[in-house]
Amino acid sequence: MARCAVRSAKAKAPLWVTTVLLLAGCSDAHRDLRITLAHGLDPGHPVHRAMVEMGRVLDQESGGTMTLEIYPSEQLGSERECLELLQIGSLGMTKVSAAVLENFAPAYRVLSAPYVFGSDAHRVAVLDGDVGREILRSSVPRRLRGLGFYDAGSRSFYTRDRAIHEPADLVGLKIRTQESPSAMALVRALGGAAAPIAWGELYTALQQGVVDGAENNPPSFHLARHFEVARYLSLDEHTSVPDVLLVGTPLWGRLDARQRGWLQTAVDASVVLQRRLWREATEAALAEVAAGGVEVVRPDKRPFARATDQLRADMRKDPETGPILRRIEAMGS
Repeated sequence: MARCAVRSAKAKAPLWVTTVLLLAGCSDAHRDLRITLAHGLDPGHPVHRAMVEMGRVLDQESGGTMTLEIYPSEQLGSERECLELLQIGSLGMTKVSAAVLENFAPAYRVLSAPYVFGSDAHRVAVLDGDVGREILRSSVPRRLRGLGFYDAGSRSFYTRDRAIHEPADLVGLKIRTQESPSAMALVRALGGAAAPIAWGELYTALQQGVVDGAENNPPSFHLARHFEVARYLSLDEHTSVPDVLLVGTPLWGRLDARQRGWLQTAVDASVVLQRRLWREATEAALAEVAAGGVEVVRPDKRPFARATDQLRADMRKDPETGPILRRIEAMGS
């Protein structure tokens, strides 16, 4: 039986308590090695369900000597806070959006380029191939090692008071974004005002009118219940930014070759499951929000792509992102 524990405390522990807890939870002993994994999503989310499967496979592969303890729903902090805990060795693993990792490794910026993937098959080929592996390793100097990409679908706009049919409809609107320079630049290119707000604070921000809208994928829009306060969903699908499963190099460096192999096997199994669950969750989420009265708009994507041409052109000129972006585009052609 897998010994993957899922914590569901309602309140965050003080940071010093969390640090002591996590340091104690990742011992160097090869027997009974407990890895703590934290993320910001709901336990019903496909990502969390895949992580539970990861824990089961890890327990099985290691003969019960390695276990995974999962803390969902930002119990141990925001995405950026979890990354910082990984860097100092106070947390073993986390899942964050690739957009957040732009602040740690420039290579991740290419995954936030608007309309860079021509199809789902193109995106999977990039992420599972040499380009994807290079990007995952690019954050190692910052003590963050990528182990795999989870599917986060395509991000689209949702709004409180009016539907988005074309870029002009975003003019004057304050749109929540992630703490990502690329995400903020995209909103500005389309005429909106970017407002980086923590995911856990977004429902209230929408409810109180602090922001006029946000952008994310359909399952997150549904599971976070943002459809209760944002009644318009426009499937412009401007970016397909994946999630990234990471391990801190302080922990990775303490694992021997067998343990690293067991962990990677468990990650790979969870990626396969997560992608299947994601497809199912996307279809179900769109049906649920439509049934709940949300107006789902499917706009012509070409005006949105044209409005963001300069963002891709600027990225091609950048010495850090240009070579990677050109390789991605070549794979699509």
